[in-house]
Amino acid sequence: MAVLINEQIRATEVVLTGLRGEKLGIISREEALAMARSAGADLVCTSLMSNPPPCSLMAKGKGKATAQKEAATARKPVSGRAAGAIGKEKVKELRFTAHIEEHDYDTKLRQAEKHLRAGKPVQLVVKASGAKEGAAAKAVLERLLADLKEAGIKETGIQTGGKGSQVKLNPR
Repeated sequence: MAVLINEQIRATEVVLTGLRGEKLGIISREEALAMARSAGADLVCTSLMSNPPPCSLMAKGKGKATAQKEAATARKPVSGRAAGAIGKEKVKELRFTAHIEEHDYDTKLRQAEKHLRAGKPVQLVVKASGAKEGAAAKAVLERLLADLKEAGIKETGIQTGGKGSQVKLNPR
């Protein structure tokens, strides 16, 4: 989100808010700039999505500081808990082997179902140690898809590569 200050604002009219937060209504850009100069303030526009754009009178330099702060926030990488809320939702990855024991299969199946029922997507990955196990890996995924059809739907088809197969499921 860009912050425009004074002459950077190109709109012919703006919705103006005064220094103390009072609503001054729709005013021409030139009149708003004149008011800003006479008050020793900056005319700051934070949103270009509406017409006319909302602008505020801010103390000299405060608008520029706000712009720099927003630019720094936009550049900062999102991490931790906030990443799930802002960026993409974290996908739970469950790994299997091509020749999985029945008990291990049941345990992982319950985990996948629990995540899907909680509304979270799941990535199912079956590792294969060689090209011969590729068919077995795909068979495990097909069995998982059949067992999880009540809880989730596949977003992608089964993707098979040299070291295994994978599929992503979204909750129903």
